Amino acid sequence: MKLAAIPRVSTITKEDFLEQYFKPQKPVVIERAIENWPAFEKWNLDYIKEVAGDKEVPLYDDRPVNHEDGFNEPHAKMKMSEYVDLLKAKPTKYRIFLWNVLKEVPQLQKDYNFPDFGLRLKKKLPMLFFGGTDSYTFMHYDIDMSNIFHFHFEGKKECILFAPSETKHLYKVPHSLITHESIDFTNPDYGKWPALKKANGFKTELNHGEVLYMPEGYWHYMEYKTPGFSMSLRSWPKNPINFAEGVYNVFIMRNFDILMRKLQGQKWIDKKNKKAIERTAKLLSR
Repeated sequence: MKLAAIPRVSTITKEDFLEQYFKPQKPVVIERAIENWPAFEKWNLDYIKEVAGDKEVPLYDDRPVNHEDGFNEPHAKMKMSEYVDLLKAKPTKYRIFLWNVLKEVPQLQKDYNFPDFGLRLKKKLPMLFFGGTDSYTFMHYDIDMSNIFHFHFEGKKECILFAPSETKHLYKVPHSLITHESIDFTNPDYGKWPALKKANGFKTELNHGEVLYMPEGYWHYMEYKTPGFSMSLRSWPKNPINFAEGVYNVFIMRNFDILMRKLQGQKWIDKKNKKAIERTAKLLSR
């Protein structure tokens, strides 16, 4: 893999963002976009524990997909206060994924606003993500193909991105949003995954208060170097093809995959993983 550094800017105007990054669909890190937010000073794990400690939160780890798992079904649940204590005590694979801050803790809404990057943001879908040291997400892209602004708080988080055009090199699992789960994108085994040699992507490390823009349908892998959390704000895909794919993913692909898991069980999961390798090898041989 060849991973170029994601461009960084201190601040950026709406016009420059649209022209230099949104229109060409290129990622960027904006380092000082939210210093006027109360969240910039207030948001850390202790504050989250204070305002949301009694909330029960869904937890996910890095176990392989199993046919008995529902779509985005959590692997465990815990009080937020207990989870924050766990994050601070030791490394853990448990992550919080797609936690709706608007619904769960309305008080947190006072700490941020919706920045004007020239895109209409989904104001009902601010999502929080938490992770402990060395926890990570599988390489994936978002089901709705949105443009994503990923705001990071506390600690450090490593991000690896690939444009949709690189999908042919990534061992995408059919009827899903992930690559083959056996791939370690921080240290890939090119003997086992030779197509990755041709993959061109991006890499960066996010620090407190920084914002990562991920264009429509971008693959992303996230690894927490220290305990921390992030919030994502989203904007509908503007490319009609991407919008149509997002609708297909939500209403057809997801339901078809759930049905096949019920009908075929683990055979369906194994078949998809095998197909990911076969299809990528076929593309590599051309």
